[in-house]
Amino acid sequence: MALKPFAFGTTSILALTLSTVAHAQTTDASPASPAENDSGEIVVSGVRASIVGALNVRKQSTQIVDSIVAEDVGKLPDNNVVEALQRVTGVQITDRAGGEAGAVTIRGLSDPLTTLNGRNIFTAAGQSFALQDISANLVKSVNVYKTRSADQIETGLAGQIDVETRRPFDFDGFTISGLARGIYNEQADSYNPNVALLVSDRWETGAGEIGLLVNASYSKTKYRNMSTTAGAFVPFATETPPAGSGLGKLERIFPGPDNVNWQPGLNAGLPTEAGSTLRINGVDVPYYLGRDAVFSSDLYGKRERPSVNVALQWAPNSSSVYTAEMFYSGFRGNTFNSLQFSFVDWWGNPGPVELYDGTNIIKSRTVDNVYGFNSGDYATNRTDSYVYGLNGKWDLGDRGKITADVAYQTSTNETTFQAMRTDRVANQIVVDFNAGGGIPSFHFNDDGLLADPSVWNVAEFYDNANKAKGDAITGTLDGYYTWDEGFIRAIKAGVRLDRRTAQTYVRTQDGGRLNKSLSTALPAEGLFTNSGFFDGRADVPTSWVLPNGYWINAHADEVRALYKLKTSDQLVLDRVFDITETTMSAYIMADAQIDLFGRPLKLEGGVRFVNVDTNSRFFDRYNGGAETIASNGSNKLLPAFTLRYEFTDNLRLRFNYGETLRRPNFSDINPNYSLTGDLTNVGYGSGSAGTANLRPTHSKNFDLALEWYFDRDSAIYVTGFRREIDGLVVPLTVREYIPNNGIQAGATNYFAITRPVNASNGVLKGVEVGLTYFPHYLPGPLDGLGFQGSVTILDSKQNIPESDSAGNIVGQSTSQFFGVSKLSYNATLAYDKGPFNARLSYIWRKEFLHNNEARLFANPIGVWFRPEKSLDLQLTWNVTDKVGVTFDAVNLTNSTQQNYYRFGDVGNADQFNLGTTLLARTFALGVRFKFD
Repeated sequence: MALKPFAFGTTSILALTLSTVAHAQTTDASPASPAENDSGEIVVSGVRASIVGALNVRKQSTQIVDSIVAEDVGKLPDNNVVEALQRVTGVQITDRAGGEAGAVTIRGLSDPLTTLNGRNIFTAAGQSFALQDISANLVKSVNVYKTRSADQIETGLAGQIDVETRRPFDFDGFTISGLARGIYNEQADSYNPNVALLVSDRWETGAGEIGLLVNASYSKTKYRNMSTTAGAFVPFATETPPAGSGLGKLERIFPGPDNVNWQPGLNAGLPTEAGSTLRINGVDVPYYLGRDAVFSSDLYGKRERPSVNVALQWAPNSSSVYTAEMFYSGFRGNTFNSLQFSFVDWWGNPGPVELYDGTNIIKSRTVDNVYGFNSGDYATNRTDSYVYGLNGKWDLGDRGKITADVAYQTSTNETTFQAMRTDRVANQIVVDFNAGGGIPSFHFNDDGLLADPSVWNVAEFYDNANKAKGDAITGTLDGYYTWDEGFIRAIKAGVRLDRRTAQTYVRTQDGGRLNKSLSTALPAEGLFTNSGFFDGRADVPTSWVLPNGYWINAHADEVRALYKLKTSDQLVLDRVFDITETTMSAYIMADAQIDLFGRPLKLEGGVRFVNVDTNSRFFDRYNGGAETIASNGSNKLLPAFTLRYEFTDNLRLRFNYGETLRRPNFSDINPNYSLTGDLTNVGYGSGSAGTANLRPTHSKNFDLALEWYFDRDSAIYVTGFRREIDGLVVPLTVREYIPNNGIQAGATNYFAITRPVNASNGVLKGVEVGLTYFPHYLPGPLDGLGFQGSVTILDSKQNIPESDSAGNIVGQSTSQFFGVSKLSYNATLAYDKGPFNARLSYIWRKEFLHNNEARLFANPIGVWFRPEKSLDLQLTWNVTDKVGVTFDAVNLTNSTQQNYYRFGDVGNADQFNLGTTLLARTFALGVRFKFD
């Protein structure tokens, strides 16, 4: 789709090179750091000044922290915190569908501790916060801690991401700033607002100085995700099956009772060499491997994110400051997925097949009388998260400080899902599972019938809802005292007490087939026909009709009545679990300094003790809500040590050792089932359940960094790191008999149940290289040109237990960590001269293992993502020192997100291709102002 011209007022002056800047810890957590001040603020103005300020702070600090900082509201050149982090060294992001990034990893690990102004935050019943829900407009800085000290919260193997918001004492007096920004999503052909306003002031009163700040942000996005997929592998007989096999020409070979014909879910899948055989009825039977289906998803979504930050500060005298603040983050989202699905596994009157050379893998085929279904899926998602904090700081003369903090937070997430299916049998489909670039091609004998409601029968209906909520009250007390001379330069100690609760609820109901034509079962407004699917970038049908998800949601009780299901006045959410977790921790640490070869060696060491007590109640909805009670407790002593040595004023060496934990997700300790029927005709359904006695994962972390600050605004740094991780949680699958389960779609009493177990150990190691360079020798208009970039090289390995169908561990295999790209880099050209700023950034990451599929099919179980990339541009014109105009473009190369099957040496992006998703290209025009 060509870029459509658009003119509209919008906003945000974004500081255009706030990427990958190094910034040290700016809280009271490092009292001996000479770069610290009470507010933790780094005063910057413009791209170069921002980078220089951050480099100077890192240069003087003991810890290793990479950050992004923003001087004013709207100055981060991104829509949310996850996107803002993508240019930080060692950070990788993925799941870019929907016009934004949705997941973040630090050095390949996906569980960073998320904190807001140093306070642990979470979403609903989860252990972490959905960082994409934090608007970049509210952020003063985002600090990525890759090393840990004893005074930091102990969780998060990946590290810690601390989001700092603004407070009134950050400003000299009255300040008002804001932005109005419009973003055009090319794929959805939508214009979307992004606005923010900050008002802050401070006053001298008879009771001391008082400051008040209000910062609010709102964004709305309409987006469209389009993907097309070749299905999973299953075996078929050849054109001439041997006598005695009991198979017909190109007949699909099912596993059979107790998997006597073949074993689904083998790590590497069934052999793919030409002539490979299966033993069936005592006969060696050659087989082909083909896909069970092809399908396309055309998803229309909308999300809204309101957020507010309010802070009140009071300094009654020069030695104490009190801060009361509230932070609210909301999410409102709905999606309508128009799904078109066709099986390609029927063998009646089979047509010709084409194999990939030298393999038994089917590349293309023709199938008659194929069953397919369309599904109108509508989902809603609402989150409301509140954090209330009260903080006091008291100076102990000019040598120390005591800080007390009390916080209360609550978070609720509610979702609904409704799906109505229609089905038919098409005369014929012709499929090429990879017509080029990993994208399948398929067409029916008459694609026009896809949009004819009279040929579709109304099939099953699914109606689900979930609710999760959590709250926590947390108190901390910290204090430190410093000395200017001697070996010991600072001692710090503190305690933290946290009481956390989490509850989840669920309801499900399914309706069977109506056996009515879609043309008569629903009114005209209840039908939806899409158009322009995949933007002409795939040779697949571009239009089909199905039930309108928006209409289904608006007339939910009418639809339920059609299926003779419970209506809204009868629906009740069943409780799934109720958990209370109490954590007590305490630490003591010291900073020291000695001279070594005439240069200062700074040391920081400490130990943190943590005690966790988790009490749980689980409710089995497949057994009348039967209650199970569990209680687990753990104690851990976690040491941490950091040193920094100055070879010269500009050459620094840092070493850190620390130990961290990853606590189990609450859903992973719930022993009750979540079940799905046999929807793919393999002879049993699938499901999941938790393991009540999961223990925390423990990591020993080593970091060694060398940094050379070769100019006042330039530096290069190299960091080597190693994570030795014990007790990684991996899935273990067991076949179980579960009668009276209420499953209607794919009804069965047998299920492959996957549970998490602490059955793996692993090592993650790597090297990071970062460079910031602003040359001073460039002539005339080129003066002001600079570069920021980083490269991260990762290597990981963990053992994976292998089990038989009864769940007995029968062997071990090895795998790399999920989400780890062995190589990633980002490169940014920045320009800062006069009223103009610009940034052109490119981000790339190598292919990576995203997840393992359910063990139901004959393909390798690993789902790998192809290399991901994005080219982004930001331009800023500072009309005056108060007002600026900005233009931003994201994903200029119109890249896609693709995946494929692979395990070990088996699998590749060509013969084992899976799905392709188009990623949106967006363009934004904005205006930002600040008056003080």
